[in-house]
Amino acid sequence: MQKRALVRRPGPRLDEGLLTHLERTPVDVQLAQRQWLDYVEAMQAEGWQVFEVEPADDCPDAVFVEDTAVVYGDLAVITRPGADERKPETPGTERALVEAGYRIARIEAPGALDGGDVLKHDGTVWVGLGGRTNQAGVDQLAAHLEPLGARVVGVPITKVLHLKSAVTALPDGTVVGHEPLVDDPSVYPSFLPVPEEGGAHVVLLDADTVLMATSAPRTRELFEESGLRVVAVDISEFEKLEGCVTCLSVRLRG
Repeated sequence: MQKRALVRRPGPRLDEGLLTHLERTPVDVQLAQRQWLDYVEAMQAEGWQVFEVEPADDCPDAVFVEDTAVVYGDLAVITRPGADERKPETPGTERALVEAGYRIARIEAPGALDGGDVLKHDGTVWVGLGGRTNQAGVDQLAAHLEPLGARVVGVPITKVLHLKSAVTALPDGTVVGHEPLVDDPSVYPSFLPVPEEGGAHVVLLDADTVLMATSAPRTRELFEESGLRVVAVDISEFEKLEGCVTCLSVRLRG
């Protein structure tokens, strides 16, 4: 399997990023830049080709590049972020995906959709309906993806910024989440509660390996006991901005 990922380096205004559920605490931008490089190097060490989307230094949240596109098969759906401040982030991602050979579709007004609200596994696409994604956005995404065989399911979220702030999926399809932040675990065919908020966020690197944050050591132990190999990275500065390991890349599997 070809493993490629898009990333976007943090800009100088990172500490001005939007917050919805956390109190603002100072972000060390220089430390964040080092952590971002460590994240990229961790993916490369696992055999991923990493490509940089052009910088968007006027957009404090641009490092969270996952929010700008949803990739399914050979189609890249360019999102229409729910926060107006983030709408200028999408053109650079679109250019990178065109260069990568993807067909392009777009979410249009009045639809709003953030990529962080989209969790995909084995033909099912769960989409969080909350502060950044609306029903029109879900409907448009379904219209783009259902011809490719996807089943799109809207999931109301009230306790976190994005769906993938609450849940992600392990390689076998088990959905993991920190239960106090998950509105309705019964939505998922298989749900595993994890003991830490940061443990709810994994990037699938291969069939046996996940990338996660060092902020969830008990969850790491749980995963390793179940037979998974874990690559852990410190993303403390991004966690202050409601970011997690999934937000920092768009994974292109093909």
